Amino acid sequence: KSNNRGARAMDMEQKQAEIIDQLVRRASTCNGESLVPIIIDATSHPSLFAFSEILALPNVSQLEGTSDSVYLDVLRLFAHGTWGDYKCSNASRIPKLSPDQILKLKQLTVLTLAESNKVLPYDTLMVELDVTNVRELEDFLINDCMYAGIVRGKLDQLKRCFEVPFAAGRDLRPGQLGNMLHTLSDWLNTSENLLVSIQDKIKWADNMSEMDKKHRKEAEEGVEELKKSLSMKGDIGSRGHNEMFGEPSGVMNYKEDGMRSKRRRHPVRR
Repeated sequence: KSNNRGARAMDMEQKQAEIIDQLVRRASTCNGESLVPIIIDATSHPSLFAFSEILALPNVSQLEGTSDSVYLDVLRLFAHGTWGDYKCSNASRIPKLSPDQILKLKQLTVLTLAESNKVLPYDTLMVELDVTNVRELEDFLINDCMYAGIVRGKLDQLKRCFEVPFAAGRDLRPGQLGNMLHTLSDWLNTSENLLVSIQDKIKWADNMSEMDKKHRKEAEEGVEELKKSLSMKGDIGSRGHNEMFGEPSGVMNYKEDGMRSKRRRHPVRR
């Protein structure tokens, strides 16, 4: 399953890269009012969730201060904003969004919420997405977020929350790059300290292993010395016993010789 998910994520990224490339090439040859349909296409496309490449084009930034600058605001909203941003401050000054744009902006809102919290309460989601009931919310999360491949997660109806272990990244907001670099720097320092700690523990484990081997060898040598000592004592005891009592054949000879000598001491009477 993880391989399939990884393949789908790669397919989605590749498809998105192709769409961005096409839109950037189109936008690079346009100016002013002719950029408007490209911006609408970009913010309506069901497979596009990144807009920084288009936003960075010089001719797009030149819309600032013109009669079409509201479309630059639309592009910025989709690059960095949420549905709540649109309702609170942008709805009165930018063109009315189409159903496809509304859907996309709500999808992007879920991605923004998942950046800072991997467990999203239903109540929070319903407020942020302007959804009135749980059934509508769950249908949106399943059909328009998980099936679209922009998030992976689990709906917990008992706890009324959406657990999100993975969410696609959004375009970096102005100033966010510095914070991200700081976070990555802290993470790198923590990783380096952890690596040093792990290496110290490995050295300690190696030293303990060497000491254990040394003690085991000393114990084995002690056992061997003890065996040799016991063996030598056994040999000495056996030789001492033989020297004291002789061999069984010697005892018999001694008795026979004694009997003979006794017979010689008492000559036969005539």
